[in-house]
This record gives sequence, structure tokens and C-alpha cells, in this order.
Amino acid sequence: QVQLAESGGGLVQAGGSLRLSCAASGRTASMYAMGWFRQAPGKEREFVAAIYLSGGRTVYADSVQGRCTISRDNTKNTVNLQMNSLKPEDTAVYYCAAVESGSWYNIQQEYKYHYWGQGTQVTVSS
Repeated sequence: QVQLAESGGGLVQAGGSLRLSCAASGRTASMYAMGWFRQAPGKEREFVAAIYLSGGRTVYADSVQGRCTISRDNTKNTVNLQMNSLKPEDTAVYYCAAVESGSWYNIQQEYKYHYWGQGTQVTVSS
């Protein structure tokens, strides 16, 4: 089992920045990739970014490309999401998720992920 704990959410004005962190514990050696998803009120959960833990390969949703950077610290079993130039439409609960083993194919899809955190709220005011 893998446990994930997000932190770093909060309230920020439009144009501001936030850094989300996800700390993994448990059977972390089996993890292949980690990702961030978000769910805004009344909307379905959507992919934000993912990173391959061994090679550092990354992928981003079009909506955050150029504004967000996902990074990993394998020594601390932590994945971070740096979000800049935040917009009110970025307001959502952000979830960290982990793929235990597998491939990069369809890494943007929820079904690829075996473990999920509880989420952290990000609110961007206009």
C-alpha cells in the first residue's frame, strides 16, 4: 500500500503562485509515476500533470501548460506542483495520485492510478 498526503493549498489572488506538495509513504519503491488531478465544484475530476519517477518525463494538461511545473524528489518521496499565473478557473480541489506499476500510455487517465490522496483546496480570487 501507498499513502499520499497533499499540502500547500490555500487562497491566492489571480496572477499569484502556489506550490503543492505530495508526500508518499509505504511501499513507495513500487511506484512508477505520480500525477496531479483537480476537481472544481460541479465538474468532473480532470488531469493536471504527471511525472515518471525514474526518468523525470512529464506531461501537462493544455490548460496549465506553461504555467505549472511538476517535479520530483525521489530522496524524499515527494512530488511537487508549482503553479504560477493562477486564474480563478484554477480553483479546485487538487489530488495527488500514484501509479504503482505500468506504462506511460494514457497516463492522463484516472484509471491508471492506484492510490489517491485526500486532496487540498486551491482557491484563486479574481
